[in-house]
Amino acid sequence: MNPFWTTILLFACSLSIGGCSATRPGMPPLASIEGVTGHFAEGRIIDLHHAKSISFDELLNELEESDLIFVGEVHDHPEHHLIEVQILQALTARYGPLTVAMEFFATTQQPALDRYMEKEVTETTFLKDVDWARGWSFPYHFYRPLVFSAVEKGNRLIGINLPGSVVRKVARSGLDSLTPEERGHVAKEIDLDNEAHHQYLIEVFKGHSHDDLKNFDYFYQAQCVWEDTMAENIARRLTDNPGRMVVFAGNGHIIKRFGIPDRVSRRIPVKMSTILLYPLTGRMILTKNMADYVWLTGGCSSGGHGHPTMSVASGRGPVR
Repeated sequence: MNPFWTTILLFACSLSIGGCSATRPGMPPLASIEGVTGHFAEGRIIDLHHAKSISFDELLNELEESDLIFVGEVHDHPEHHLIEVQILQALTARYGPLTVAMEFFATTQQPALDRYMEKEVTETTFLKDVDWARGWSFPYHFYRPLVFSAVEKGNRLIGINLPGSVVRKVARSGLDSLTPEERGHVAKEIDLDNEAHHQYLIEVFKGHSHDDLKNFDYFYQAQCVWEDTMAENIARRLTDNPGRMVVFAGNGHIIKRFGIPDRVSRRIPVKMSTILLYPLTGRMILTKNMADYVWLTGGCSSGGHGHPTMSVASGRGPVR
């Protein structure tokens, strides 16, 4: 495997918030909320603000006030993709067509997305046009039901990512190394001053050997380029075409809001909610600031990408 992608896998492993670590015999996997009595089992949807379990219908009711809804996934976790389809179908049934924003496509691929949504090309042609096999490294069968549901229900499907080559270049040689053309794909404003976000990624970076990414400052610049660009694309879309939007992205971009959500809030005023699809692997403690809602799922991903926990924050960029 290319050393760069080996490094990417290691980083994404460390950013996973679930994983498949073994639970000691006789100890069923359960989650609790920091400072709150009680436990929650797999399948529960937890309202972290009120420290209680809610039903799916109650979740939909609570989302009514949100114009922007983030749903975080583990990219190679089959259950997460089924839940995402359930969420999208329920939101569409209740509120009508909405904008579906996906980390899995770059803005440069929007013409190909539009052609597919307009049914001008076959699915096979669409996948070739977006170069799925070489671009997003996770199997398309995970994403097909979500894309199909978005298209069939009349939702507007948009890509919010930037070309992976741009992010990788920043990770290796810094933001200043970009050509004017490459810089044109990147958000105008990049926030490098979020200390909590900075510390979070320092812990990730120092925990692994990474021959292909030697400079933490460049690595951190790449993360912020990645997330600010997605935030800018979301904000631009909501400004130009107001309405409800649901964003599907890796958990690492959503947890504690300091990835994409807070960077959207700095650009436009918008009522938002964050939902983490959270693999339950053992006895876990959830913090109230990690999301608005946590949906506890089975613990293991498909394990098809080198490590069963590697894909929480993966995407087209330095953490993959």
